[in-house]
Amino acid sequence: QVRLVEAGGGWVQAGDSLILSCAAPGWPYRLTAMGWYRQAPGQQLELVGSITSSGITNHAESVKGRFTISRDAAKNTVYLQMNSLKPEDTAVYYCNGSAGVCQYWGQGTQVTVSS
Repeated sequence: QVRLVEAGGGWVQAGDSLILSCAAPGWPYRLTAMGWYRQAPGQQLELVGSITSSGITNHAESVKGRFTISRDAAKNTVYLQMNSLKPEDTAVYYCNGSAGVCQYWGQGTQVTVSS
């Protein structure tokens, strides 16, 4: 069982930056893909960005140019650098990791952006 542990959420003002991190402590195998999703109040879960084990990235249109996903594959750690944050980025951000056909999720970290 993979346990994903997120860190880095918080409260910021519009225009500020935050970096989220997510690790899989104790999991000895490389996760094939990792990503970040978010869910705002009353909204559906949406993909923010994903990255494969070879480093191929994908970002949602709403965050392109502002957010960057990266990973340290050897450490099963994924990061989300968030710049120029907007109030509409306010959500709970969830880390996701794939191991074979299995999907694993972190507990979520709150990001709140005030105007």
